[in-house]
This record gives sequence, structure tokens and C-alpha cells, in this order.
Amino acid sequence: MAEVPLGPFEGTPITVYSAKGKNVRLHVARACSQLRTSDVRTAQVSLRSAVMGRLCSRCTEWGLWARPTTALGMFLRALGGVGLLYQLQSYTEPDDDECWTQEEVQAAAELLGSESDVADEEGDEDDGQEAPEDAERLRDLVFSHWRGAAESLYRGQATLAHFSWLEDWAKPRLAAKAQYLETLRSQAALFVEPAGLLVAAAAAILEMLRLPDEDAAFAVLGGSGKVSAGLSALWRRWQSAAESGWEGPRARSYISYYLVQDIRGNRKGYGEARTGAARLVEAWEEQARVLATSGEGRPTRLVTARLPEEGLDLWAQGVVAVWAVDADWGRRTVTLDVPALVADRLLGPSSSMMCEPSRGEAVPTEPSRGPAGRQGTVSPGVFDDTPVFDRRPITAEHIHALRSFSPGADQLYVVFSVSGGAEVLPLDVIERRLAQGWVGALVAGAADLPGSLMGPWARTVASDHETGENYWTDGDRGVHHPRFGEEFGGEDGARQAVRHTYRDAEREPNLRLLALSRGVHDLRSLDAGRERVLPLAVWRGLLAHDWLDLAPFRQPGADRWRSGSGVPLGSLAVAQIYATNADPGIEGKGHSPLCRHAGERGVAASDDLLTIVDLLARDDFDWCSKCGGYAVRRLTDTQVSYYRAAHRLHDLARQLGDDSRHHDTIDVDTVISQLEELADWQPIDEEGWYTSDSWRWREAIRNIRHKAERTRRHDAS
Repeated sequence: MAEVPLGPFEGTPITVYSAKGKNVRLHVARACSQLRTSDVRTAQVSLRSAVMGRLCSRCTEWGLWARPTTALGMFLRALGGVGLLYQLQSYTEPDDDECWTQEEVQAAAELLGSESDVADEEGDEDDGQEAPEDAERLRDLVFSHWRGAAESLYRGQATLAHFSWLEDWAKPRLAAKAQYLETLRSQAALFVEPAGLLVAAAAAILEMLRLPDEDAAFAVLGGSGKVSAGLSALWRRWQSAAESGWEGPRARSYISYYLVQDIRGNRKGYGEARTGAARLVEAWEEQARVLATSGEGRPTRLVTARLPEEGLDLWAQGVVAVWAVDADWGRRTVTLDVPALVADRLLGPSSSMMCEPSRGEAVPTEPSRGPAGRQGTVSPGVFDDTPVFDRRPITAEHIHALRSFSPGADQLYVVFSVSGGAEVLPLDVIERRLAQGWVGALVAGAADLPGSLMGPWARTVASDHETGENYWTDGDRGVHHPRFGEEFGGEDGARQAVRHTYRDAEREPNLRLLALSRGVHDLRSLDAGRERVLPLAVWRGLLAHDWLDLAPFRQPGADRWRSGSGVPLGSLAVAQIYATNADPGIEGKGHSPLCRHAGERGVAASDDLLTIVDLLARDDFDWCSKCGGYAVRRLTDTQVSYYRAAHRLHDLARQLGDDSRHHDTIDVDTVISQLEELADWQPIDEEGWYTSDSWRWREAIRNIRHKAERTRRHDAS
């Protein structure tokens, strides 16, 4: 690590821990197992080569020098573990534990090839001598190391693309890896039969000829329809096997058995059908050989192939091993000089690689270098390790680096743009916006929220959850309970998020996501088109699964069960309601995004957004009977307080109603005292509410108080 150029991170202040002494080892983690002292000293030093040289080996490789989402954290994560330093040291020379000589590879390849030729000439599928296991094992080892070396070189070059100041330092190491990779490729090519690759290419483009479904040899299969279906399936099975490798016909002689696999071997006609199937497979093999040799003499073609990340099939591995003439492993791009028939298959729709005709230009063998002085993708100024004022706009390359080197790449981020101001967005949404020309900067992620706020809050929520302290543990659940309605509030949302987080290590990260997403205007914007960008526990914290009781806000009427008190909605008018389907004209019931019938997926971009005004305006919604049809976004403290006050007022109005049968049991003085308390109600987060709703609220209280006073005069008389 001390030899690695630090580039723009040179001089970055970091916190280290150590024992007493001048030349003691430094540690980046106070809890490091190699820091064996009770008197730990803490210091802030500048990150330089001398400091790197004094760090303990454990901290050097696995220590958390900086938060993972900072540029320095990503740089160090890219270096350590199985990152860049490991890749630069891997596959540079033969492995001591599994080494072999060129002579051993040559001998194994000749042995396997000669036995295959002898078996093909004899044409005996049952008596053919098996290739020695040692030769086959060596072949598999060579191919495995070749694939591993190619992947390691790709990963090393892909990492260096984000840290351009390391290119000159890493160049000799990359050259050693490339040289060893070429050695492995040439050794792998010894095991591949080029003629077999041509036959496989021919088999892939062969069209099925008319099948002999009227041949009496296949009568045991049944009618002509069954014979035709069986022969068609046999053709597909043969073609799939023939196009997938480079082995000779002997390796596919077993295929004829599949035509009669469902027929007893002692049944009359079984042998004739098996013999006929073998003749048919042999005829197809001959067609493929004829087509493969028909292109002899045609000039070869240059094809540029892009290797897929999920790997290559056996035939494509053979093609690359035999005919690769140049490669840029950092881009997974290979130039192939192949026979025309192979080029036709590579450029066709069935190719396992993205290929295009080469223009005759050699593929660069080194990573392309940017302008002189370019710092690279991961450097201070983009992420949260510089003042917000100095942030640079984020690009798609930055997001790629964040996903590659940061374990929290799927979390939410606060971004700022002059077009949209400050927003909270998932990375996928940011990436789509960048593709459309959006310009913005990252401000912070969920992991960057102040620990002085998040730590105490997380401990308090966890304590409440463990002790079970909530409104529902009390016996009295009436509307006059001081905690009535809290199941819709944010505090209960935090407890629900913790309750549905089943791993202790995920509690605080989920609470951070919850805190950051609470300020999002429309929760549908958090849907990035992938399954559960936010954990389900976070959605439980954002949405209340209980049904709202809207009785206080309905207008008075003759229906005793649906009659309300006409209480104004006040701050509840803007409360958000989310449903999978709120249109009665569209088939299908509406569900809460947390309903099991909706997959418990959280809010999706296609969901409907309503308000309580919409719920009161109509009564023809087709709601799910299990979940109520919708989920309420967690109410603010003011909204919970108003919801509680409205229900208290509604309860007092019902007690004093004209048809009430319990006037004799009403304590009028208590009612009037409660009305005076409600008259003084004010929003928690506002100085006052001087709107028509506040006037209607006080008017409703005056009307109920008049009823209470009439009741008191009536009782006194």
C-alpha cells in the first residue's frame, strides 16, 4: 500500500489510533485486534506514503479509513480486499500449487486429439477408448486459469479507469498479466480443434431438411404425427449439441438414443428405430462436414467481439482461443481473424457475443488515457468529502464508480440542480435523468446524515420497540386518550420500521433511509423501476396500514351511522393516500401498496395518489376488504394532533346530539372544559392557522358549546 500513488488524496486528513511511542504501528480502527493497549492515543495525520507504511497490515487491507460513500472511502475499497492490489498480483505467472509445463500441455492435447481421431475413424461409440483423466483434468485447469486471468485483467483495468493517476504505476504489472494471459490462451488453443469449430458453425446455420417420417424403421414410435414430432425433436437436440463445442461426431453419437428413450428395449422395432436414428444423425453430421469444407479457400474476416459479463459458451471460448489476434480486456473487446463460415455465425442473431465487422484497425491493448492531468472518476469534489459549495456535477461514470466501490450504492441521495432545486432521488432515477441531459450535484446520501442526530434517535426507537411502549398497550383506546391516533404518526412509523427489520445491523441504515425519504413530496418518485429500491421495513415506516376514521369530517345527515359533525379537514386536507387502483371504472380492486395482494412492494410509480378530500367526495371506490384499499402516508405531528382533536370534538357533538339518550349521564362542566381546551388548539409547527378552516373549527365549537349550555339550563330547571 505504501507504494501506491495517492494522487488527489495526498495530504487528506485521516484519524489514526496508536499505542505510546514514536515508531509504533498506526491503526485506522480503534477496535483493531492488533491494537493491544488500554492507553489508546488518537491523532489526525495527513495521508502520505510514510503514514501508509506505518499502518498495521489488518487496517491496511480491511480498515475503514473513511466512510464508504466518500471518494477516499471508495478509493481505498477499490485497492484493498480482492480489489486492485489483489488483481495486480494475481495471474502474473504459473501458480505454485497448480503449475504445468508447455511440454505437458502439448502432450495432453496430442493425446486427447489422437484418441478422438481414432474413435471417429472406428465409428464405435461404445468401445472407444476413454481419454486419460489426467489429460482431461489438465485441459480443464488450463481453460479455468485462462478464464480467471482474463477476468482478473478486466477487473484490474476497469478499476484503473476510475483512478487515472495509477495507470503509469500499474503499467508493468498489467503487462505481466497480459503476457501470462496470452500464454494461457495459446495453451488453451492446443486443446481446440479448429475443424470442429467450423463443423459447429456449419451445424448452427443448417436448415432442417425433410424428415423421413414415413420410413418403416420408425413405425414403433406410432403414427406419422408422432414420428414427425420425434424426428423434429431429435434434430433440435443434435443441432444444439453440434453447435455448442468442437468435439467430433463421436461425442454426439449418444443422441440417437433419445428417439427411443420412452420405448422398452425388448419391444419389437426398437432396434430398427435406434439404427435408423443413428443413420439419420450420421447424415446430419456429414451435411455439416460438407458445409464446413465448402468455404475452404475463402479469405478470413476480421470481427470485433464484445465479451459478455456472464461468460462464454464452450464454442465461443474455442473461437477466442484459436483466432484472437488482439484484445482490450478493460473493455472486454477482442479482435478475431476467423474463417468466413465462423464470421457468419458470429455476426448472426444466434451469437453469444455482440459482434461487428472490424474496420481493419487494431484494438488498443492498453486502457485509453484521458487528457494530461485528468484525476479520474473517483476524486474529491463530487461526493460528500468536500464542501457543498465546491461540488462538481455528477456524471454517469460517477454513478458507475459508486455502484462498483460503495456498498451503499442503492440508497437515496439528496441532489441539487438549478432546474429542480433540492430533491431526494434513487440512483437509478438520477442515472436516467443524466441520460436526458440533466445537470446536478450530489449533496448527501442516507449514510451521510449527521450521526449526532441519527445515533440518539436510533437508540430511542430501538428502546421503544424492545419495551413495547406504544398506545396499543394501554387499556383505554378512546378518542380522549392522549395518544389516540398515534398509529398514523411518524413515531409509530419509526417503530414499525425497526419492528420489521430482522437484522440488528440493518436497523440504523433503514432509519436513515426513512428519515431521508420523509421529505419526499411524492413517494411514487422513489420507485426506480426495480424491485424494492427501499426495503419493505422502510415502506412500513412511511405508510400507515390502518384505516382512517373520517366520521368527524362528514357532513351531518339523517343516516345515524354515517352522519358526521362537519369538522373541517384543516391540515389533513393535504394528507396523502396511495392505492394500487382508485378508479372504479378500471377492473380490479384497489389495494394498499403494503397489502399482500399487491405483493407488499411499497409505492410504485403506477399507483394512484389521493387526498382525504377525494375519499370524502365519493363512496363508490372498489376497495380490498382486507387492507381497506389504500395506505395513508404517515401524518405529521400537527396532522396527528388535529386528527385527535377532531375526533374528540365529534365525540362531544354526538354526546350532545338531539337524539342522544344519555343526556342525564353527561357531565356538562367537563364537556365545556374540553371544548375550551379544543378551542385553544394550535398547529404544532405553525404560529397560527388563519384560514377558513380555523374559522369553521371555532364555529363548530361554539355551536356545540351552546348545546352544552342549553343542556345545563335544562338540567337545572
